[in-house]
Amino acid sequence: MAIAIGLVLLAGLAAWVLHLEGRRRVEWSERLARLEQRVSQQRSAIEQAEAARAAAEAALRASEERYTAALRGSQDGMWDWDLASGRVELSPRWKSMLGFDADEVPGDLQGWRSRVHPDDRAALDAALARLLPADGAPADTRFDCELRLLHKDGSVRWVLSRGVALRRAGGTPYRVIGQDTDVTQLRRVSQVLQAVADGTAGAVGEAFFPAMVRHFARALGLDCAFVAECADHPPTRVRTLAYWVDGTLADNFEFALAGTPCETVIREERATLHRSGLAQAFPREAGWESYLGLPIIASDGRMLGHLAFRHRAPLGDEVMVESVYRIFLARAAAELERLQALARLGEKVPGALAS
Repeated sequence: MAIAIGLVLLAGLAAWVLHLEGRRRVEWSERLARLEQRVSQQRSAIEQAEAARAAAEAALRASEERYTAALRGSQDGMWDWDLASGRVELSPRWKSMLGFDADEVPGDLQGWRSRVHPDDRAALDAALARLLPADGAPADTRFDCELRLLHKDGSVRWVLSRGVALRRAGGTPYRVIGQDTDVTQLRRVSQVLQAVADGTAGAVGEAFFPAMVRHFARALGLDCAFVAECADHPPTRVRTLAYWVDGTLADNFEFALAGTPCETVIREERATLHRSGLAQAFPREAGWESYLGLPIIASDGRMLGHLAFRHRAPLGDEVMVESVYRIFLARAAAELERLQALARLGEKVPGALAS
């Protein structure tokens, strides 16, 4: 009897153990399912983040490639710096801007930096450091620096240097590609405009003309500048309103147009440039090598006179500041018209101008 009771108790205990084990299995199964779901969600989030990162990197590479293609298609001087080797490829156009043949500038970082004006090398290094920071700081997306480059002939060319760093998938830069745009003439125009504008700001009437020729001659570095009005109509003669030569104002005078480069300016109403050989073409201009003349036209189209420059050496691009001339030729025309109007009204104007 006791044995039978024991067997029943063992059977019940076994059933109870089996029941607990089943419940544990269900709980573990449910827990495992939840864990698997969380893992799946995390995997999906990681995949989405990876896809977003890859898309961003692809977009960045595409942007860099478009920028690089734009650089390569430009007519400005291009440079390509390989960071691992230190080699800097300078395009033929870049070298020609500075007067060099293709094989005259070394293809390394030192060869490139040697053409940068010594006073601008610190600014170049600082701009490159912002593009390629060594301390983990945020990097600039573009390189942008205005600096001076040394021409082979010893002169200085101002350039706007722009570039971009090409980076690997992990963000490590491996190349910097850029271009240098020659802005020397733009700076020249700005400097001449500022100098003449400052020098003539307070001058009106007859006082304007001496101020104009003085500051034009100084800003352009020329030996002679004068402004003259037509003395008769049709014009065969002109008389100077201001004559600046060798650093000083000289007495005004009247002269015939025939046999001078001024004749073309006045009669054809157009700018005339003789870069060199002036005295050979016009014997009356003995002692002068070059000439630039610009017509002064009234608001109603009448020829009023001209602004002219002479120099004892050949003229280069330093005189090509057309936008500045247009501003001050218009101002000169307005002053001449005003003085002539006063003269016609019979007002007593010192040194009254004939109409």
